[in-house]
Amino acid sequence: MTTKAEQAYQILRERIMDGTFGPGHRLVIDQLGREHSISSVPWRESLRRLEAEGWVDIIPNVGAVVKTFDTGSWQRTMRLLARIEGLAAALAAPHLTADDIADLRALNQRLNASLAAYDVEAFGRLNRRFHEEICSRCDDEHLSELIHNEWTRLDLVRRSAFWYAPGRAQASISEHEGLLDLIEAGAAPEIIETAMRRHQVNTLEAIAQHEAALEAEQHRG
Repeated sequence: MTTKAEQAYQILRERIMDGTFGPGHRLVIDQLGREHSISSVPWRESLRRLEAEGWVDIIPNVGAVVKTFDTGSWQRTMRLLARIEGLAAALAAPHLTADDIADLRALNQRLNASLAAYDVEAFGRLNRRFHEEICSRCDDEHLSELIHNEWTRLDLVRRSAFWYAPGRAQASISEHEGLLDLIEAGAAPEIIETAMRRHQVNTLEAIAQHEAALEAEQHRG
């Protein structure tokens, strides 16, 4: 049976992740209690759990607020994804069938179409799906869940801190194809792991370089 604390946790987590409670939103226990008929103690337990997971800040004399993510948060998440997705892709490769790879190539083509249509929202959604489809086959439920949570965190960062690097999206699609070529060819696990890790690091470096160039241009102006 699901406890009240678990119910409260799931309500808050889902609302944070779907954007109902955006960055900086104050979470008022009394109001939540009235809305869901759950007493204050389970809400406090759930907020402490969300704080430990990095979704909420509990501020003295203010209360609990949804965490506001910055560029540093995005960089830390990307570094972590580079490491854990590399491992997951290496573990997943033997479980991906020819049909799976064909489906992933078709998904990558949809990514290319969304880029051509300048549909940023669709590109982000499809890109996340591509990564999670591969990593979900790693036969490690805990690792898959960790990757899913970090991608959700990445989506929240994007909502609160827009980032962009010219040309990176197109390069990313090409790197997806290269990764699928390695998996299809039965490349060694360490080669697949390195390719996935390099793919994520390339995004991190491209955006860091773009931001540095913009900052330098502002100083010159």
